[in-house]
Amino acid sequence: MHQASSEAIRDDQWRTVKTRGSQFVVGDRPFYVNGFNAYWLMILAADPSTRGKVTEVFQQAAAVGLPVCRTWGFNDGGWRALQKSPAVYDEDVFKALDFVVSEARKYRIRLILSLINNWDCYGGKAQYVKWAGDAGLNLTSDDDFFSDQTVKGYFKNHVKNMLTRMNTYTNVTYKDDPTIFAWEIMNELRCTSDPTGNKLQAWIREMAFHVKSIDPDHLLEVGAEGFYGPSSPARLQANPNTYAGQVGTDFIRNHRVLGVDFASVHIYPDTWMSGASVEEQLKFAQSWMQAHIADTEGELGMPVVFTEFGVSTKARSTFNATSRDQFIQAVYGLLLDSTRRGGAGAGALLWQVFPEGMEYMDDGYGIVLPKAKATAGIMSVNSKRLVVFNSRCAWSCHWGCRKGGAAAVGGC
Repeated sequence: MHQASSEAIRDDQWRTVKTRGSQFVVGDRPFYVNGFNAYWLMILAADPSTRGKVTEVFQQAAAVGLPVCRTWGFNDGGWRALQKSPAVYDEDVFKALDFVVSEARKYRIRLILSLINNWDCYGGKAQYVKWAGDAGLNLTSDDDFFSDQTVKGYFKNHVKNMLTRMNTYTNVTYKDDPTIFAWEIMNELRCTSDPTGNKLQAWIREMAFHVKSIDPDHLLEVGAEGFYGPSSPARLQANPNTYAGQVGTDFIRNHRVLGVDFASVHIYPDTWMSGASVEEQLKFAQSWMQAHIADTEGELGMPVVFTEFGVSTKARSTFNATSRDQFIQAVYGLLLDSTRRGGAGAGALLWQVFPEGMEYMDDGYGIVLPKAKATAGIMSVNSKRLVVFNSRCAWSCHWGCRKGGAAAVGGC
């Protein structure tokens, strides 16, 4: 009985993350994010022989103080598919995702669940278009995903099935579980067939409304890389290259959609600026972050999370382990500057973290925390700094924290 009641007390403090202005809050307190990506969690949890890797990475992340993880809530068609065909699920794989959510809760890690991929990996929009073709529709482009009514219906059904899923480990519906930090509509969405951005904008509006009609409580983000588009001509020069402004996304416009709660941005200077020096890439990352923090404060009035940032240290890459750590510190430093003044820079999620024994999945960006001691140290120091801010009252609270005790009031 005693154990159950102490768990109930802990769970009473495990509330859904909300936004207040350009900050995240949990109850009355600010919530700044230091986190990581581990897209593979559901896939490895689906096999009993590798399920332990999920627990391992959560243990290691919790030890370093990383309270947010972004992962895939999709695997459409193909190997270990969650969704084998439209609205037909492999229950064992869904149970694997249940395990991931349940295990995250144990380690006090919150999840951002992405609902579909722009790319072909793990199915993506191409798989949805293929399903429609198999059903007799005559679609000519993967970008028909964004406009065809049948395909949109397939995706809306997946959204509904995900949000209303009852977790078989916890008996809590996903849409009611504070373990879920946010839903992400699509990983790195692009619609290159319409550089005006109109097609993608209409789709974002429709899907944001759909998600919020089922789950009004959780936060929602678009999944964008952060490229500026035609609605912000003065900002186009902030993009890493000219092409980035022609892929159908439009950072400010895409985030002015009703139901979108915070902005997402990715930072990949090594991919976007191939051939540039480390110094040039670090300089770009700084200006890229500053532009998005300024715009989310001034134009959008919402927090921004750099939901993927990283550089490859593969052989012949521009970066090695030392310069990668320099990059990570630069990202954290810019966010800390924003945090100190109560700005919109709300956090960053490193791409990506693996436990030991998963080197075969490493894309060059992988970090194994127990092996990369210097990197883990940088992440831990950043987490400790953010804990100081997270333990304070929200900036608007001048009279002491409720239920906070003397220590919390002292932090105000």
